[in-house]
Amino acid sequence: MCKDCGCGLPGDVSIDGVQIGPHAHGHDHPHDQEHPHSHDHDHQHPHTHEHRRTLTVEQGILDKNDRLAERNRGFFRAKKLCVLNILASPGAGKTALIERTASDLGTRLRLGVIVGDLATENDAVRLRGRGVPAVQITTGSVCHLDAEMVSRAMERLDLDALDVLVIENVGNLVCPAVYDLGESVRVVLLSVTEGEDKPLKYPIMFQSAQVVIVNKMDIAAPVDFDRETALRNIRRVAPNATILEVSARTGEGMDRWYTFLEQAARRADALHS
Repeated sequence: MCKDCGCGLPGDVSIDGVQIGPHAHGHDHPHDQEHPHSHDHDHQHPHTHEHRRTLTVEQGILDKNDRLAERNRGFFRAKKLCVLNILASPGAGKTALIERTASDLGTRLRLGVIVGDLATENDAVRLRGRGVPAVQITTGSVCHLDAEMVSRAMERLDLDALDVLVIENVGNLVCPAVYDLGESVRVVLLSVTEGEDKPLKYPIMFQSAQVVIVNKMDIAAPVDFDRETALRNIRRVAPNATILEVSARTGEGMDRWYTFLEQAARRADALHS
């Protein structure tokens, strides 16, 4: 996990092509500002080790993110927004799912999207071409979105004109699992091409999901996808998650997804009505 290994430190993050500076999880002041004195002098006094005490002060690397996520969540609730955090491996079909959803729902739900990728604005351009308001976050070497990035990106959307804000996270089944963005619903996609054991290999991601969508069901047979095994594995690690089987390409099973989404949007609206 990022909080342990430090991957992606630092990275150049940009929103719609405008760089917002290096992204770092730790403190932003150099060591010399904390301790301006030199450490080169010799201590002439003797040291006794019998009474030495070590005090360890630890601050969770996710503390700042969690605070910002709660701020985001409060802001979204005040706006009566249903906010989805959609997570998956690269190529699982996140963008295709969003495209199909926006196209099929039409005026029934007004969608806006924040897209996260390491590089390129391809997905945001693709969604804008379908008439969907979209903001692109390119993270450089950072392998996830965090609450601060989302806070900066949402300033570029007219949230009052939306019913649902979709956050398409960076394609990754590891690091994004531990970063709360302030979402109301966490959705994890599993493509039939990935294999039935993905939930067992990446349990933290699936455990965090309220919804698991099994995508590309139209090609399940040609790739020898074992549906029952996959569903059993999902239920093993995420017993309370809603499981939906769909094909974003053909529209198979998407009606259940739309029903879920419309109900979630109504709940978000009712909270502050």
